[in-house]
Amino acid sequence: MNGILGRLGIDPFYLFIVVFVLLIALIVEFALLYQKYNKLQKSYNVFMQGKNGKTLEKRFFKKFKELKEVRELAETNEENIKKIYKKMEGHYQKVGIVKYDAFHEMGGNLSFVLTMLDENNNGWILNAMHSREGCYTYIKEIVKGESYIELAEEESKCLEKAIYQENIDIKDIE
Repeated sequence: MNGILGRLGIDPFYLFIVVFVLLIALIVEFALLYQKYNKLQKSYNVFMQGKNGKTLEKRFFKKFKELKEVRELAETNEENIKKIYKKMEGHYQKVGIVKYDAFHEMGGNLSFVLTMLDENNNGWILNAMHSREGCYTYIKEIVKGESYIELAEEESKCLEKAIYQENIDIKDIE
């Protein structure tokens, strides 16, 4: 204890313990850093597959070309979808049907009204009335959900079913 440490009042054993603990902490920190370095090295190797920067540049241009192709394809699909929706506006999408006994003599609901409308509620109503003498059919044009010709009760009910997309009731059909 005659050395420098003795003059400062420090026991060399305690200094050795402190240095040993610091050494262990540095070894643990080095191990953690080495593990992170290995992960980074693996990521780098995957990213840099190839021989040089030119290969990496080619890969970037290839990916940009693929992105451009995907964007063009998405734009084409969007245009096609718009065309399909435009075509579908004129197709019959809404249907209503009501069965009834037109002359209250047949004993069954053999007459019916069928309404077919497009998205804008344009279309027609077909009324088929069945009697003992024969079957009579009438058609009425529907424009924006309305008829220029007066509608019978069953026709009005059928038109409402089609416009409001009410479920067709099995009782009405049978």
